[in-house]
Amino acid sequence: MSSLPAQMTVSGLLDSSVSLRAGAGDAPDFSYGVEEYANLRMQAKLKDRAAFYGAVNFIAAAGDYAATVSQMGYYAAMKYPANVNSSSFVADDNYIAGIELERLYFRLNGEYISFDGGLLRLPFGYGQVWGPSDFLNPKNPLAPDARPRAVLGAGLSWYPVDSLKLLSFGAAPRNPFAQSGKGGLVGLSMDQHWDKASLQVLYAFESPHDGSNQGIHRAGMSVKADLELGLLMDALYTYNGEAGTKLDGLSLSIGADYSFFDGNLIVLAEYLYNGTTSSTSRNGGFSNEHYLYSGLTWRFNDFTNASIALISGFNDISFTPIVSVNHDLFQGATLTVTAQVPLDRDLFSGDGNRGELGPVPPGGTKGRYFDFSAKIRLRF
Repeated sequence: MSSLPAQMTVSGLLDSSVSLRAGAGDAPDFSYGVEEYANLRMQAKLKDRAAFYGAVNFIAAAGDYAATVSQMGYYAAMKYPANVNSSSFVADDNYIAGIELERLYFRLNGEYISFDGGLLRLPFGYGQVWGPSDFLNPKNPLAPDARPRAVLGAGLSWYPVDSLKLLSFGAAPRNPFAQSGKGGLVGLSMDQHWDKASLQVLYAFESPHDGSNQGIHRAGMSVKADLELGLLMDALYTYNGEAGTKLDGLSLSIGADYSFFDGNLIVLAEYLYNGTTSSTSRNGGFSNEHYLYSGLTWRFNDFTNASIALISGFNDISFTPIVSVNHDLFQGATLTVTAQVPLDRDLFSGDGNRGELGPVPPGGTKGRYFDFSAKIRLRF
């Protein structure tokens, strides 16, 4: 019995994190968290025609990290993929632990065509902060390190020329127990690249299911241009005929970035219009209609950089400043320190006008006045 020649590579990362929190509302006045998280990635190539990809997450947590998982699930906590929840973890003395399958798919390569199938990511759009088009992988600037979730699906890509990609894709229903296939997803996208700009157009149809007897249509466009000023526009319209969707189905982000001092200072701003039935509202969980992300990053040297950002929700007048510092300890090892300070009108006046980005969001009883975390990341 002969074996087929294959090239196997293994890589990954290990995050060791600690956190301190000043609680608001019914939360403890002060609390801590400790977490070990590892992501192990595997890849095996079968000559030039096929490849296998896999990734597994290993998680152990205590304190705030463990409490958040047990109460809400990791996706609700905006930290890890949606298929990780409290039932995936086993509690023991001192910590809770879990193992999660993150990726498991194959790729078949041809000269102009490739096919991917399995548990894989289907990313869309060029959005840096909000990502309206990326409805299967919702972004949240409060959790920039969140792992993009996978879906069980497939994609067939065709490259007529080097600069053009046509993709047809499909995914299983959000309800994994839907044996009838109701809620299944199919769609098409096109990516066109030029020297200074890129364009993507997208259409997807979610078949009829409970809550949408007529199905859900999604159509979007994403554009980026690298001129003297980096420009971005990302939009997705979600139409549910049964709900009579109008402008509330639109999610639209517009942004720009620019670098100063030979690239040592980078300034970024991105606005989001968030309709109440749009992708960023339903999938991302945002409740304001208008947001602005503004931030700058200063590169001190090849090893250290610092950034400060302000996330603003204008409808309820709430804000979250975020400060972070990154330092490369040595090759493959990075220390990241981050602090968040939620702010709203109630914090200063006590008038009961709580905001989504404030210490205790509306409808909640627990929150935080201050979040601090430190993380050492090792890559291997």
